[in-house]
Amino acid sequence: MSRPEVVAPRPWVAPEEAGLGGWLRGAASRGLGAMALPWLQRVELALFAAAFLCGAVAAATLTRTQGSFRGSCPLYGMTTRNGSFLALSHSSAPSLCYFVAGASGFLALYCLLLLLFWVYSSCIEDSKRGLIGLRVALAISAIAIFLVLVSACILRFGTRSFCNSIISLNSTISCSEAQKIPWTPPGTALQFYSNLHNAETSSWVNLVLWCVVLVLQVMQWKSEATPYRPLERGDPEWSSETDVLVGPRLSHS
Repeated sequence: MSRPEVVAPRPWVAPEEAGLGGWLRGAASRGLGAMALPWLQRVELALFAAAFLCGAVAAATLTRTQGSFRGSCPLYGMTTRNGSFLALSHSSAPSLCYFVAGASGFLALYCLLLLLFWVYSSCIEDSKRGLIGLRVALAISAIAIFLVLVSACILRFGTRSFCNSIISLNSTISCSEAQKIPWTPPGTALQFYSNLHNAETSSWVNLVLWCVVLVLQVMQWKSEATPYRPLERGDPEWSSETDVLVGPRLSHS
Protein backbone atom coordinates (compact mmCIF):
# COMPACT_ATOMS: atom_id res chain seq x y z
CA MET A 1 0.00 0.00 0.00
CA SER A 2 1.52 3.29 -1.12
CA ARG A 3 2.01 6.06 1.37
CA PRO A 4 0.08 9.34 0.71
CA GLU A 5 2.17 12.11 -0.72
CA VAL A 6 2.81 14.90 1.75
CA VAL A 7 2.63 18.39 0.25
CA ALA A 8 4.89 20.85 1.99
CA PRO A 9 3.21 24.15 2.86
CA ARG A 10 4.22 27.12 0.82
CA PRO A 11 6.23 29.74 2.65
CA TRP A 12 4.43 32.97 3.45
CA VAL A 13 5.34 35.79 1.10
CA ALA A 14 5.04 39.35 2.31
CA PRO A 15 2.85 41.67 0.21
CA GLU A 16 5.91 43.81 -0.50
CA GLU A 17 7.76 40.83 -1.97
CA ALA A 18 4.74 39.71 -3.96
CA GLY A 19 4.45 43.13 -5.54
CA LEU A 20 1.16 43.89 -3.80
CA GLY A 21 2.47 46.58 -1.52
CA GLY A 22 2.78 49.20 -4.24
CA TRP A 23 -0.64 48.32 -5.62
CA LEU A 24 -2.25 48.56 -2.18
CA ARG A 25 -0.58 51.88 -1.46
CA GLY A 26 -1.70 53.22 -4.84
CA ALA A 27 -5.26 52.09 -4.25
CA ALA A 28 -5.25 53.63 -0.78
CA SER A 29 -3.89 56.90 -2.09
CA ARG A 30 -6.51 56.97 -4.83
CA GLY A 31 -9.21 56.30 -2.28
CA LEU A 32 -7.95 59.04 0.00
CA GLY A 33 -7.60 61.39 -2.95
CA ALA A 34 -11.24 60.99 -3.96
CA MET A 35 -13.18 64.18 -3.27
CA ALA A 36 -9.96 65.71 -1.94
CA LEU A 37 -11.06 69.19 -2.99
CA PRO A 38 -10.32 72.32 -0.98
CA TRP A 39 -13.13 73.21 1.38
CA LEU A 40 -13.71 76.50 -0.43
CA GLN A 41 -14.27 74.64 -3.67
CA ARG A 42 -16.62 72.21 -1.94
CA VAL A 43 -18.74 75.12 -0.75
CA GLU A 44 -18.57 76.55 -4.26
CA LEU A 45 -19.93 73.30 -5.72
CA ALA A 46 -22.78 73.31 -3.20
CA LEU A 47 -23.63 76.85 -4.28
CA PHE A 48 -23.54 75.75 -7.92
CA ALA A 49 -26.09 73.04 -7.11
CA ALA A 50 -28.39 75.64 -5.54
CA ALA A 51 -27.82 78.03 -8.47
CA PHE A 52 -28.80 75.25 -10.87
CA LEU A 53 -32.12 74.80 -9.08
CA CYS A 54 -32.83 78.54 -9.03
CA GLY A 55 -31.99 78.99 -12.69
CA ALA A 56 -34.09 76.00 -13.70
CA VAL A 57 -37.08 77.27 -11.71
CA ALA A 58 -36.80 80.77 -13.19
CA ALA A 59 -36.56 79.47 -16.76
CA ALA A 60 -39.38 76.95 -16.35
CA THR A 61 -41.88 79.27 -14.66
CA LEU A 62 -41.32 82.12 -17.13
CA THR A 63 -41.64 79.74 -20.09
CA ARG A 64 -44.87 78.40 -18.61
CA THR A 65 -46.23 81.92 -18.20
CA GLN A 66 -45.38 82.85 -21.78
CA GLY A 67 -47.03 79.65 -22.95
CA SER A 68 -50.20 80.48 -21.03
CA PHE A 69 -50.40 83.76 -22.98
CA ARG A 70 -50.08 81.83 -26.26
CA GLY A 71 -46.47 82.85 -26.85
CA SER A 72 -46.88 86.54 -25.96
CA CYS A 73 -44.60 88.06 -23.34
CA PRO A 74 -46.70 89.66 -20.56
CA LEU A 75 -43.79 91.63 -19.07
CA TYR A 76 -44.47 95.38 -19.42
CA GLY A 77 -47.78 94.38 -21.03
CA MET A 78 -51.14 96.19 -21.03
CA THR A 79 -54.57 94.71 -20.34
CA THR A 80 -58.13 95.64 -21.24
CA ARG A 81 -61.48 94.57 -19.86
CA ASN A 82 -64.01 92.92 -22.13
CA GLY A 83 -67.14 92.67 -20.04
CA SER A 84 -66.28 90.41 -17.13
CA PHE A 85 -63.17 89.14 -18.88
CA LEU A 86 -59.62 90.42 -18.97
CA ALA A 87 -57.47 90.34 -22.07
CA LEU A 88 -53.87 91.11 -22.92
CA SER A 89 -54.09 94.06 -25.31
CA HIS A 90 -50.40 94.85 -25.67
CA SER A 91 -47.40 92.63 -24.99
CA SER A 92 -43.66 93.03 -25.14
CA ALA A 93 -41.55 91.40 -27.80
CA PRO A 94 -41.33 87.64 -27.27
CA SER A 95 -37.54 87.96 -27.39
CA LEU A 96 -37.64 89.71 -24.00
CA CYS A 97 -39.01 86.62 -22.29
CA TYR A 98 -36.75 84.45 -24.42
CA PHE A 99 -33.73 86.38 -23.17
CA VAL A 100 -34.64 86.03 -19.49
CA ALA A 101 -35.59 82.36 -19.77
CA GLY A 102 -32.62 81.60 -22.00
CA ALA A 103 -30.09 83.29 -19.71
CA SER A 104 -31.48 81.52 -16.65
CA GLY A 105 -31.59 78.16 -18.41
CA PHE A 106 -28.09 78.52 -19.87
CA LEU A 107 -26.57 79.37 -16.49
CA ALA A 108 -28.46 76.49 -14.88
CA LEU A 109 -27.04 74.12 -17.49
CA TYR A 110 -23.55 75.53 -16.92
CA CYS A 111 -23.85 74.95 -13.16
CA LEU A 112 -25.02 71.38 -13.70
CA LEU A 113 -22.22 70.52 -16.13
CA LEU A 114 -19.59 72.14 -13.92
CA LEU A 115 -20.88 70.29 -10.87
CA LEU A 116 -20.79 66.94 -12.67
CA PHE A 117 -17.33 67.66 -14.06
CA TRP A 118 -15.76 68.38 -10.68
CA VAL A 119 -17.48 65.45 -8.99
CA TYR A 120 -16.16 63.15 -11.71
CA SER A 121 -12.69 64.70 -11.69
CA SER A 122 -12.32 64.54 -7.92
CA CYS A 123 -13.53 60.94 -7.71
CA ILE A 124 -11.77 59.50 -10.75
CA GLU A 125 -8.93 61.71 -11.89
CA ASP A 126 -8.25 63.74 -8.72
CA SER A 127 -7.56 66.86 -10.79
CA LYS A 128 -6.93 70.34 -9.43
CA ARG A 129 -7.89 73.76 -10.73
CA GLY A 130 -4.96 76.06 -11.44
CA LEU A 131 -4.61 79.81 -11.72
CA ILE A 132 -5.72 79.90 -15.36
CA GLY A 133 -8.84 77.91 -14.50
CA LEU A 134 -9.60 80.28 -11.63
CA ARG A 135 -9.25 83.31 -13.89
CA VAL A 136 -11.65 81.80 -16.41
CA ALA A 137 -14.07 80.94 -13.60
CA LEU A 138 -13.88 84.51 -12.27
CA ALA A 139 -14.69 85.92 -15.71
CA ILE A 140 -17.63 83.55 -16.17
CA SER A 141 -18.96 84.37 -12.69
CA ALA A 142 -18.80 88.11 -13.40
CA ILE A 143 -20.72 87.61 -16.65
CA ALA A 144 -23.24 85.40 -14.87
CA ILE A 145 -23.84 88.03 -12.18
CA PHE A 146 -24.50 90.63 -14.87
CA LEU A 147 -26.95 88.37 -16.73
CA VAL A 148 -28.82 87.34 -13.58
CA LEU A 149 -29.03 90.95 -12.39
CA VAL A 150 -30.47 92.11 -15.72
CA SER A 151 -32.93 89.20 -15.77
CA ALA A 152 -34.07 89.85 -12.19
CA CYS A 153 -34.62 93.55 -12.91
CA ILE A 154 -36.61 92.77 -16.06
CA LEU A 155 -38.80 90.37 -14.11
CA ARG A 156 -39.24 92.82 -11.24
CA PHE A 157 -40.20 95.91 -13.20
CA GLY A 158 -41.92 94.03 -16.02
CA THR A 159 -44.22 92.22 -13.60
CA ARG A 160 -44.92 95.41 -11.67
CA SER A 161 -45.86 97.28 -14.85
CA PHE A 162 -48.15 94.46 -15.96
CA CYS A 163 -49.84 94.27 -12.55
CA ASN A 164 -50.35 98.04 -12.41
CA SER A 165 -52.13 97.82 -15.75
CA ILE A 166 -54.48 95.18 -14.35
CA ILE A 167 -55.19 97.08 -11.12
CA SER A 168 -55.88 100.30 -13.04
CA LEU A 169 -58.94 98.64 -14.61
CA ASN A 170 -60.58 98.51 -11.14
CA SER A 171 -61.40 94.86 -11.69
CA THR A 172 -59.32 93.69 -8.75
CA ILE A 173 -57.22 95.10 -5.95
CA SER A 174 -54.17 92.89 -6.44
CA CYS A 175 -52.42 91.01 -9.17
CA SER A 176 -52.75 87.71 -7.34
CA GLU A 177 -56.53 88.13 -7.26
CA ALA A 178 -56.51 88.71 -11.02
CA GLN A 179 -55.62 85.04 -11.45
CA LYS A 180 -59.18 84.20 -10.35
CA ILE A 181 -60.77 86.42 -13.01
CA PRO A 182 -61.53 84.75 -16.35
CA TRP A 183 -59.38 85.85 -19.25
CA THR A 184 -60.03 85.80 -22.94
CA PRO A 185 -59.24 83.71 -24.92
CA PRO A 186 -60.25 80.97 -22.44
CA GLY A 187 -57.32 79.28 -20.76
CA THR A 188 -55.13 82.39 -20.89
CA ALA A 189 -53.04 83.62 -17.94
CA LEU A 190 -53.23 80.47 -15.85
CA GLN A 191 -51.44 81.20 -12.55
CA PHE A 192 -49.49 83.95 -14.30
CA TYR A 193 -48.70 85.98 -11.17
CA SER A 194 -47.54 82.96 -9.15
CA ASN A 195 -45.23 81.90 -11.97
CA LEU A 196 -43.82 85.40 -12.47
CA HIS A 197 -43.33 85.83 -8.73
CA ASN A 198 -41.52 82.50 -8.47
CA ALA A 199 -39.31 83.39 -11.43
CA GLU A 200 -38.41 86.75 -9.89
CA THR A 201 -37.68 85.27 -6.45
CA SER A 202 -35.53 82.54 -7.96
CA SER A 203 -33.58 85.13 -9.94
CA TRP A 204 -32.79 87.25 -6.88
CA VAL A 205 -31.73 84.20 -4.89
CA ASN A 206 -29.63 83.12 -7.87
CA LEU A 207 -27.96 86.53 -7.90
CA VAL A 208 -26.96 86.18 -4.24
CA LEU A 209 -25.59 82.70 -4.87
CA TRP A 210 -23.46 83.87 -7.79
CA CYS A 211 -22.09 86.77 -5.73
CA VAL A 212 -21.04 84.36 -2.99
CA VAL A 213 -19.46 82.10 -5.63
CA LEU A 214 -17.47 85.05 -6.95
CA VAL A 215 -16.21 85.88 -3.44
CA LEU A 216 -15.12 82.28 -2.87
CA GLN A 217 -13.32 82.20 -6.21
CA VAL A 218 -11.49 85.43 -5.38
CA MET A 219 -10.39 83.91 -2.06
CA GLN A 220 -9.12 80.80 -3.85
CA TRP A 221 -7.33 82.91 -6.44
CA LYS A 222 -5.55 84.93 -3.76
CA SER A 223 -4.49 81.79 -1.91
CA GLU A 224 -3.16 80.23 -5.12
CA ALA A 225 -1.43 83.41 -6.29
CA THR A 226 0.50 83.84 -3.01
CA PRO A 227 1.84 80.37 -2.13
CA TYR A 228 3.74 79.64 1.06
CA ARG A 229 7.47 80.38 0.83
CA PRO A 230 9.85 79.09 3.52
CA LEU A 231 12.14 81.51 5.29
CA GLU A 232 15.61 82.06 3.94
CA ARG A 233 18.75 83.39 5.58
CA GLY A 234 18.39 86.83 4.07
CA ASP A 235 14.83 87.38 5.34
CA PRO A 236 14.33 89.66 8.39
CA GLU A 237 12.07 87.01 9.95
CA TRP A 238 14.90 84.46 9.71
CA SER A 239 17.30 86.78 11.54
CA SER A 240 14.81 87.56 14.31
CA GLU A 241 14.02 83.87 14.90
CA THR A 242 17.68 82.79 14.91
CA ASP A 243 18.52 85.62 17.32
CA VAL A 244 15.97 84.24 19.77
CA LEU A 245 17.37 80.71 19.49
CA VAL A 246 21.15 81.25 19.33
CA GLY A 247 21.51 84.89 20.30
CA PRO A 248 22.44 87.90 18.19
CA ARG A 249 25.57 87.80 16.13
CA LEU A 250 28.53 89.83 17.34
CA SER A 251 29.92 92.23 14.81
CA HIS A 252 33.70 92.03 14.38
CA SER A 253 35.32 95.44 14.09
